[in-house]
Amino acid sequence: MALPALVLLLLLPPLLSLLSRASTATGGCTLPGQGELSNRQDGDIMIGGLLPVHLNWREPKINFMESPEPILCQTFSLRTFSLAMVLMFTIEDINQDKTFLPNVTLGFQLYDSCVSLMRALWGTVWMLTGKDRPVLNYQCQSQGLLAAVVGESRSTTSISVARLLGLYRYPQISYLSSSPLLSDKFQFPSFFRTIPSDVIQALGQAQLVTHLGWTWVGVLSTEDDYGTLGSQILKEELQKRGVCVAFHETFPLVPSSVIIDRIVEVVRRSSANVILVFSSDPFVIPVMQELSRQNISGKVWIASESWATSSGISTKELSNLLRGTIGFAVTEGKIRGIEGFIYNFKPSSAPNDTLVKESWEAIFECQWPGPKTNLTTAEGKLGETTRFCTGDEILDKLSESEVISLRSTYNVYNAVYSVAHALRDMLSCVPGEGPFTNRTCANIRHHKPWQLLHYMKKVRFRNKIGEEMYFDTGGNPPAVYDIINWQQQPDGAIQYKKVGSFDLRVSKGQELFINISAIQWHTHRTLVPQSMCSENCPSGYRKVAQKGKPGCCFDCLPCTEGEISNTTDSVNCWPCPSDQWPNERRSECVLKTIEFLSYQEPLGATLATAASFFSITTAAILCIFIKYRDTPIAKANNRELSFLLLGVLLMSFLCSLLFIGVPRPMTCLLRQPAFGVIFVLCVSCVLAKTIIVVIAFNATKPNSNLRGWLGPQVPIVTVFASTLLQVLICATWLLLCPPFPEKNIKLKTGIIILQCNKCSVVAFWCMLGYMGLLVCVCFLLAFLARKLPDSFNEAKWITFSMLVFLSVWLSFIPGYLSTQGKYMVAVEVFGIISSSAGILVCIFFPKCYIMLLRPDMNTREHLLGKASGKSKKIKAI
Repeated sequence: MALPALVLLLLLPPLLSLLSRASTATGGCTLPGQGELSNRQDGDIMIGGLLPVHLNWREPKINFMESPEPILCQTFSLRTFSLAMVLMFTIEDINQDKTFLPNVTLGFQLYDSCVSLMRALWGTVWMLTGKDRPVLNYQCQSQGLLAAVVGESRSTTSISVARLLGLYRYPQISYLSSSPLLSDKFQFPSFFRTIPSDVIQALGQAQLVTHLGWTWVGVLSTEDDYGTLGSQILKEELQKRGVCVAFHETFPLVPSSVIIDRIVEVVRRSSANVILVFSSDPFVIPVMQELSRQNISGKVWIASESWATSSGISTKELSNLLRGTIGFAVTEGKIRGIEGFIYNFKPSSAPNDTLVKESWEAIFECQWPGPKTNLTTAEGKLGETTRFCTGDEILDKLSESEVISLRSTYNVYNAVYSVAHALRDMLSCVPGEGPFTNRTCANIRHHKPWQLLHYMKKVRFRNKIGEEMYFDTGGNPPAVYDIINWQQQPDGAIQYKKVGSFDLRVSKGQELFINISAIQWHTHRTLVPQSMCSENCPSGYRKVAQKGKPGCCFDCLPCTEGEISNTTDSVNCWPCPSDQWPNERRSECVLKTIEFLSYQEPLGATLATAASFFSITTAAILCIFIKYRDTPIAKANNRELSFLLLGVLLMSFLCSLLFIGVPRPMTCLLRQPAFGVIFVLCVSCVLAKTIIVVIAFNATKPNSNLRGWLGPQVPIVTVFASTLLQVLICATWLLLCPPFPEKNIKLKTGIIILQCNKCSVVAFWCMLGYMGLLVCVCFLLAFLARKLPDSFNEAKWITFSMLVFLSVWLSFIPGYLSTQGKYMVAVEVFGIISSSAGILVCIFFPKCYIMLLRPDMNTREHLLGKASGKSKKIKAI
């Protein structure tokens, strides 16, 4: 904002010097335009036009003590002059419609700014005053009333002109100035435009980049208001969408080989394959030419509207570099009748108009005869052989020479019609119902600038093409852009093809439309080129930023165990619910495998079969003992204890089935206490048998006091006392901390183990410890009594059974502690079955053998016949 104000301060002294010179004049109005690059047509209401017909100029030296020298304009442009022709055509089109502005004729006064800020300000003051040498705050009354000014093209120039016109509230309508600053109505109260603001363009470009999946782009811009503000807004919009800017370089306003070489080197080295260029076309050309010379290709260029349809850049020489370019262009509109107007245009209609003569020379490459021959042309100089212009040449090849630029000229067309509709609304005001003080109306032939400004703000109409035109509170038109693609033809020429649009008038989220299949990329492939600093992180990975680099540069790390990411480029991984686990790709959570010792699996089925087999075997042995209960072998060593032991062994085999299957509250509550009590009862019976054997053989000694212990009380007390202590341990366990079923999700990765929580490990090991103590005592007694005489001595078989028992359970402890899940349960079940089977086999199989297969040995005589002398005196128990 400080730059335009500074320019105004610099230009005030020359303008004041003009004021002092004009104040000494004789008065009256001079004919404006004499000797100036200007054009004029009188009318009741005048519309001014600031148009850069010449693209280059030479700045004179400013001496603040003298009047400034005139600025010399060079390089006449037919494409820019077409804007002036459209302005003239539009005014003529309005004047021909006698019902549009009845009894009012529009005129125009054009001024060539030559892309010069000083000339633009000079021309603005000229249109305000009507004098060839303009005087501020003075207006020549012989000309028609100035209504508004159409122009300028560059935002920097429009900002300065808008400050000047805003002082007087003269409406200004620009056709190409898109700087966001101009939407500030506090600074520029009378500024309007028929091109959308760069804010909209930047928003559209950012959405396009995101839509095509690009996350790593470069930005080039100019150092003027258009490039600086536009690129700043563009970068902000890109960053909002997670797109990183790899580099941002600025074009010099005055070409510099050093700066251009630096930009070229940055583009060459960058890994960004997409480059957005926010610049006017004159500043883009030198850089593109150098890039083409160094054969740097393979980039996708995104063009701002200022050069999206520039014929100076889209040349055959640059087509290999720029093919596939995507540009944002102002909406195209076919102006009906414009070609007929141009074809019928003759220099004789404006004999004193230097702009018309120059355009004629440029189109037909001729010269007007005269003492001062104009040697400048539209895109170059005349050849060596010069022919003179006659004024009768036919403009039948004008469209082929692309003089008519349908995009920028359409904006000029809408700008003029916007002023005309504001004048029409002013003319249609009903006295007494007006919008001004005391409900008055403005006099259209003598209105004030601020009165027309009031109607300009409320303009809303449909042009002859059918498009609606209006201005929002910021003076901006409906925001619509065409998205075009530069497609290389077989002959190397560039053709613009519309492939989409960006329209803010539609519902939110539908603004961007693009036909990707219609785009011709620089690779000549249909696939969208990639542009990213790092490859996308697939599902199952998370992004980790690389130190010292933008956010789009990252490494992909797999999610940790138990976590997933189900989106591409995920920043975080999320843990799965407790009952789920990541799949192999860690992209989704799946139900964990449930593990428990099941009847359906081989291990569980084998153990259940073994328990069932030994249960049936035990029941069969019990039946045999019942059948042969009166035989000597059955009576030996306490028949009742044998029956009790067989029953307990049967329950022991059956209680192992409590450990197989889904753990439930009741099974968890019963399995360990039942196992502990039953096994202690079993060992107690064996211990009682062992004690009876020891007492029986020691009671035969002389003067022995053990004869009184040979009754049934000793085994009953032994079994009852031994079992009662285990019952107390288990009862205390169940009362204080009963076991319960649980789902263990921490023991094994990705597996839910259904198990019984013992609740109290101390109680469990107390139970096992007590049982082990009884086994050790029983083993010790049986071992000491193993060599006692008599054939019915069970001590040696009890010794073997306890040895098996101890071996099983001593191996059980390390096995139990080293396994997990269902295998821990399987070890315990195996210990129960194998130890019970050892007792069953060692104690009862020999007796069953005698009962079933050797009945001759199952006699009292046989048993006593083998006994020693001492044992023969003992009665069978």
